[in-house]
Amino acid sequence: MPPEDNLLPLLSDQDSDRDAAYESGEKVHIVGINEPAEEGSLGVPPFSWKKLWLFTGPGFLMSIAFLDPGNLEGDLQAGAIAGYSLLWLLMWATAMGLLVQLLSARLGVATGRHLAELCREEYPTWARMILWIMAELALIGADIQEVIGSAIAIKILSNGALPLWAGVVITACDCFIFLFLENYGVRKLEAFFAVLIATMAVSFAWMFGETKPSGIELLLGVLVPKLSSKTIKQAVGVVGCIIMPHNVFLHSALVQSREIDQSKKGRVQEALNYYSIESAGALVISFIINLFVTTVFAKAFYGTEIANGIGLVNAGQYLQEKYGGGLFPILYIWGIGLLAAGQSSTITGTYAGQFIMGGFLNLKLKKWLRALITRSCAIIPTIIVALVFDTSEAALDVLNEWLNVLQSIQIPFALIPLLCLVSKEQIMGTFKIGSVLKTVAWLVAALVIVINGYLLLDFFSSEVTGVMFTSVVSAFTGAYLAFIIYLISRGFSLSAWRRLLPSKQTQGIE
Repeated sequence: MPPEDNLLPLLSDQDSDRDAAYESGEKVHIVGINEPAEEGSLGVPPFSWKKLWLFTGPGFLMSIAFLDPGNLEGDLQAGAIAGYSLLWLLMWATAMGLLVQLLSARLGVATGRHLAELCREEYPTWARMILWIMAELALIGADIQEVIGSAIAIKILSNGALPLWAGVVITACDCFIFLFLENYGVRKLEAFFAVLIATMAVSFAWMFGETKPSGIELLLGVLVPKLSSKTIKQAVGVVGCIIMPHNVFLHSALVQSREIDQSKKGRVQEALNYYSIESAGALVISFIINLFVTTVFAKAFYGTEIANGIGLVNAGQYLQEKYGGGLFPILYIWGIGLLAAGQSSTITGTYAGQFIMGGFLNLKLKKWLRALITRSCAIIPTIIVALVFDTSEAALDVLNEWLNVLQSIQIPFALIPLLCLVSKEQIMGTFKIGSVLKTVAWLVAALVIVINGYLLLDFFSSEVTGVMFTSVVSAFTGAYLAFIIYLISRGFSLSAWRRLLPSKQTQGIE
């Protein structure tokens, strides 16, 4: 066997029956820029700024999940209740999120398939159907939060003229914006998201300038780890909301929007290098935006009586009462930033829903129909939520807690399959992760799962009452843990069995 054959993953992109993330005509052309045509397959081409620019895009779409309304609410509550003390945790949580997303990108680039597709092929029907249902539930939960966040922003910017349900309907139309832009190519879509991220950055930077947080306290908060019993819930929230299950699926598909010659190891490694750079840059920007939000609310409300009662619904009004109108009222600056966060995250949610549904079910539906189905799954329950909870801030806060629980439950069902798949040579070829990275990745995954487990325990200990409800929750918890154990054991047992198989075959030949 030629040495080149050992460099490639076993899964190829030749299966025409599968539902590809991108058609060949939709991909951004990369090969051949600033390179001699006769270059060999093994060497990694030299760094090129032009190539980095062409690879830039998927990481920024991925980073939007770090800036959605749920994350912004976690930021403002952490700032108002814990002050500057959790900034270090925000930084390290973003770093952990970057590691997970780089592994997701690695899987997509090395195999030419995304996580949902590989789960369909790797697991038996009953297991992959559970994984699909869990992924859809996580996406719907995230989408409800994002749509409600957009609707709150629309209500703010309309001076209350548009109720929450009207904002939800307006936000639902972003599905058609997405479809319109997608027809003009991947780069146009990525440019649109870049504008939304820039809008968030400018809005929250403006707020940062208006409120003038302490630079020294900010620096100490980032560099000096500090945690107290009073802020443990906010600390758990900061870490828990960083890794979104649907985003793990999404990034493994987004990286396939570039045309990469997967028959050449050098080209694949080159793509991984560029994606690592652009993903790191995107998450640095997202960290700075989250930092702006946290420090603004730390400066404004830390140590005040209203700190514990601040959420997305009333945050803008509290800021307005404290800092007044000015040249451009801070209430509207907050509303613009929140609207950009909500709109961008709902559109990427639609994008993720297409890949999740198409990958797990191998559907041959047109993209507009799949996007419409995905959007309807979230919009219908969200309109019901908006009509029921429009007049009650407390009820919206309770709903948000339940939605956080829903997403926390799903995290293992994205992380565990991802880590099992990127560790397998039969799937990744020479691009499987090494033992050190594998250990670090599993430790990060375990930490995130334990932290979210703490959130679940804390929530259910206060919410679960009555024998019947307790029995149902206990039964669900048992089944939930059993499935997690199954996923882990399957990953490790298959790897061990496949390692033994070649040696047994060799002994048989002898």
